[in-house]
Amino acid sequence: MSENTKILDDMNSRTREVFQRLVEGYLESGEPVGSRTLTRNLSEKVSPATVRNVMQDLEFLGLLDSPHISAGRIPTELGLRMFVDGLLEVKTLGLDDKRKLQETLSDTEADVSDALDKLGSALSGITQGASLVLTPKHEEPIKHIEFVSLSPERVLVVLVFADGEVENRLFTPPLGLTPSTLREAANFLNAIIEGRTLSELHSVVQNEIAARRREIDQLAHTLVESGLAVWHEPGGLNERLIVRGRSHLIGSDVEEGDVERIKSLFDDLERKQDIANFLDLTEKGEGVRIFIGSENKLFSLSGSSLVVSSYMNADHKVIGAIGVIGPKRLNYGRIVPIVDYTAQLVGKMISKRT
Repeated sequence: MSENTKILDDMNSRTREVFQRLVEGYLESGEPVGSRTLTRNLSEKVSPATVRNVMQDLEFLGLLDSPHISAGRIPTELGLRMFVDGLLEVKTLGLDDKRKLQETLSDTEADVSDALDKLGSALSGITQGASLVLTPKHEEPIKHIEFVSLSPERVLVVLVFADGEVENRLFTPPLGLTPSTLREAANFLNAIIEGRTLSELHSVVQNEIAARRREIDQLAHTLVESGLAVWHEPGGLNERLIVRGRSHLIGSDVEEGDVERIKSLFDDLERKQDIANFLDLTEKGEGVRIFIGSENKLFSLSGSSLVVSSYMNADHKVIGAIGVIGPKRLNYGRIVPIVDYTAQLVGKMISKRT
């Protein structure tokens, strides 16, 4: 039994109900909840003074906080965690939400990345939060690679896989890139690529570069290493993180300090820092997981909560994750079944295409 569970179990029925109704009121309104408001919703008829005494006891336990001089209280992160673990009433997934998610997948093209991109947008719209989709790495053998120069600062890599899938990726090339260097790098890779996955290609290229260092222009060598640094990140992960619905977190009602923290969050995401941690979070437990504020290292700067679930392939192996990030006062009861159902949809889609 955890310490949080023990505290909850030791509460009498009145204290537990006051705590539950206060948190529910805060999640609905985002405002501190006062004793007079609570007395109208309690099953037992008690005075506001009695409720205030209970609230003071809960504050002493570290479950509530007083943001202002007023009598209203809000739950702390510890209070939210205790509520989510022991008192949260998960709602049934609405038929309208289920239909929207199903229609998104039924209308998508064959490309898995495009399907997940559209599903992320739909999830953001339904939840009014920012959606995060960690797409699986492609482990099919590569058939062909092509480099296309878009500008002096951007190069497009076109990857054609043996199963017919095509992926386009961007990276910043080294200084001094020329068209002949691009052709040389592509020819070099295509000569050794047949039948190999991206992960396998990385090791082969390093060996080939060492063995044929004199046969390849130094600049092309740098290009190849730069390109593979994009494809083969530390830890062997080649996932792509899709973020949709950023505007839902930066609305007109968000305080200036929160805006800066949220921008910092997305700056981190766009730099793909700690993306591996995002997937690690889901591999440590089955089903939907909830991380509140500082509990999650990746998103703690924003003071936000993350509701996330992994999805699996036909072999029941975790290959990606999908989630919703928003303010700590998320409507957890509604968001949890939406994320759970979306992860199931993605798993079924991936399994059918493998």
